[in-house]
Amino acid sequence: MNALIRLLSGGRLSVATCLIGAFLAGAAIWKFQAMRYEGRLARAQAALVSYRAEIASANARLEKAQARVVTRVEVRYRDRIKVVKEKGDAIIKEVPVYVTLEDSARFGVNIGFVRSYNAAFSGRTTGAAAESDRAPAGIPLTEIARANAFNARVCWLWREQALGWRDFYRQLQEAHVSPR
Repeated sequence: MNALIRLLSGGRLSVATCLIGAFLAGAAIWKFQAMRYEGRLARAQAALVSYRAEIASANARLEKAQARVVTRVEVRYRDRIKVVKEKGDAIIKEVPVYVTLEDSARFGVNIGFVRSYNAAFSGRTTGAAAESDRAPAGIPLTEIARANAFNARVCWLWREQALGWRDFYRQLQEAHVSPR
């Protein structure tokens, strides 16, 4: 420090000259660092722009793949459900051929059967059997056959819907893995 004071007091260098020199040296270092970081920043910004373009392109491909999946699955399962419905309707219409009025008159259904049948579809227990369960229900077998055919048709429709949802989900997973 004493050497610096002697140098400055000797008049060889003025304080202003030292300050200007220090300022210029600092400015040069600052400019060098700025140029170094500007290059890095420019490369990082270019990489970000490229990444965003890549993401936008991937999103567009994914949306197209998802739209194809939705269309393909909807068409396939809508047709299958239509076929199941038509077959079920045909079976319901043919009930009187297989279960005639004579059959309904000859074979009766008791109240216990009706209670059991209704409990199965309501999800509740039938409770204890009673003597009244042995009495005839007065419901023709044709009506029971129609109800059973209708219920079976609904079950098949639900099955087709469940299969459709499962296939839809699987195909969406595949579209996310490799959208084409």
